[in-house]
Amino acid sequence: MSSDTIPVRKGEELDLPVVENFIRRHFPDLSEDPLEVKQFSAGRSNLTYQLKIGDWEAVLRRPPLGPVAPKAHDMEREFHMLKEIHPHFPQAPKPYVFADETVIGRPFFIMERKHGLVLDDEFPEYVTVTEEVCRTLSQTMVDTLAALHQIDYRQTRLIEMTRPEGFMERQVHGWIKRYERAKTEEIEGVDRLTKWMANHIPDSPEPSIIHYDYKLNNAMFDPDDFSRMVGLFDWEMTTVGDPLADLAVAMSYWIEPDDSDLLKKGMGKPPVTTRPGFMTRDEFMEAYARKSGRDISHMDFYLTFAYFKLAVICQQIYYRWKKGQTQDERFASLNLFVRNLIQYARHLTEKGA
Repeated sequence: MSSDTIPVRKGEELDLPVVENFIRRHFPDLSEDPLEVKQFSAGRSNLTYQLKIGDWEAVLRRPPLGPVAPKAHDMEREFHMLKEIHPHFPQAPKPYVFADETVIGRPFFIMERKHGLVLDDEFPEYVTVTEEVCRTLSQTMVDTLAALHQIDYRQTRLIEMTRPEGFMERQVHGWIKRYERAKTEEIEGVDRLTKWMANHIPDSPEPSIIHYDYKLNNAMFDPDDFSRMVGLFDWEMTTVGDPLADLAVAMSYWIEPDDSDLLKKGMGKPPVTTRPGFMTRDEFMEAYARKSGRDISHMDFYLTFAYFKLAVICQQIYYRWKKGQTQDERFASLNLFVRNLIQYARHLTEKGA
């Protein structure tokens, strides 16, 4: 059994006969072995499952249970984005087939199953952790992000599927509206923060394909060569937009050993990026600037927005828990992390004023 999967959580089961029938219609040459399903333990939003019939493996991805925010968890859009990106960026899983809500009640798609090492808050025992290993992982994250941003999206159908013009304006005002819709309590300073962001939007550089949820535990590495990223997951938010917004979102997840508890006490144990050898956020951004040739002088704005965006994502998840739309107790204290992120973003506005 792969260590990145668990038995399916109660209440998140799939209709196995229906799913197996769907699979066999679209993959007619499979063995007669029964469908085996396990769930990927990571992730707090969309639900992902490992599918296995004999030697055949794939991944099923579907929205979370209960009502979801407007335009969120768009499985069909993510499927088509992956179809355009995978040929140019093999770390993106190859999408196989999309199903609308008539099959299991919610849309889903089936994609390639990749194998490798995903890191979160600890290393597996078989890895000898050195500062060199941690530095290599950092550089691989930098290099892969820069490589994604180098793809010429004009050579894909993304030119028809996205609107890069005015991207940051739409993002800032759109995420403020999302926060208002998901608000469950008053947090001091939110109004000042949102007004600051609306008044400090910089001119964006040349647009690029952005992942927009780029973080260590969405990446999969070759366990024998940490300079190779073999998989990058969770493409729900990907679009064509401001590459510096993508960099900032990556940094909002990148925790340093000297960070305050506002950031460290977010979603469980601190990630492995707090270990000696990992780049700091400043080192990561500077390495990205060297690799990409992009000007990062306005990163205080982008970082402020990224922490606010992360706060809204957590608030949307907490809203679902508060309304009883999910029973997952991991979400019960996310409102405290939302407060911390808002406070941290406000500190950054003072730095970038």
